[in-house]
Amino acid sequence: MSATRAETCVVACAEAWRGDGEILAAAMGTCSVLGARLARLTFEPGLLTTDGGALLTVEPVPLGAPAGPVEGWLPFRDHLWLVQNGRRHVMMGASQIDRYGNTNISAIGDWARPASQLLGVRGAPGNTVCNPTSYWIPRQSTRVFVPEVDVVSGVGTGRAAGLGARASRFHDLRRVVTDLAVFDFGTPDGAMRLVSVHPGVDVEQVVAATGFELATDGDVPETRPPSDEELRLIREVLDPGSLRDREVRT
Repeated sequence: MSATRAETCVVACAEAWRGDGEILAAAMGTCSVLGARLARLTFEPGLLTTDGGALLTVEPVPLGAPAGPVEGWLPFRDHLWLVQNGRRHVMMGASQIDRYGNTNISAIGDWARPASQLLGVRGAPGNTVCNPTSYWIPRQSTRVFVPEVDVVSGVGTGRAAGLGARASRFHDLRRVVTDLAVFDFGTPDGAMRLVSVHPGVDVEQVVAATGFELATDGDVPETRPPSDEELRLIREVLDPGSLRDREVRT
């Protein structure tokens, strides 16, 4: 079965949780949520997933469905305990992200008089300093991948290093997944590196949608396509309403 771009993105998001074991997968955005639930149904059965709220579900549930049987309740105080103790891997969104993974969800433009007011920094500082963090960005462009973010909400690799070893010891930026490609921060200086491009996308397209220099390790492979079983789970179990195609259009 051939996969849509959205389904490739779901699998790329799922791969961010590979090897995590029994921790909470916290996801924001349709493909990210589907990725966490797909990972649990396939290669990471120990992951903890929620109904999108405070209920830990026995099985990953379809998007928009009731929680069904639950195995625990996660009030906000307990959620924060998981954050502070590194027992959660969050996949957040970002209105802006720079070469070193600093992200902005607070405001666009000058701090004193921004052109657009966004969410505020919310939990981004604590997330990025305390537990593994990845990002899901549905529409990559030079407006999002910028040379310098207007406000630092999520802490990047350089800023974390500047905090010193004690303050940055839990800082762990893992992956950035977009509608075009997958990135990590595996360079010696912690800069963003292009890991793979999605089927139908070439490196030049990714570079054109990026406002800073991208590192690569030679030839860039294609992102892993979904298996037939993963496609079945996405289409028939997790997202029968095809909400994923509203977030990433083919």
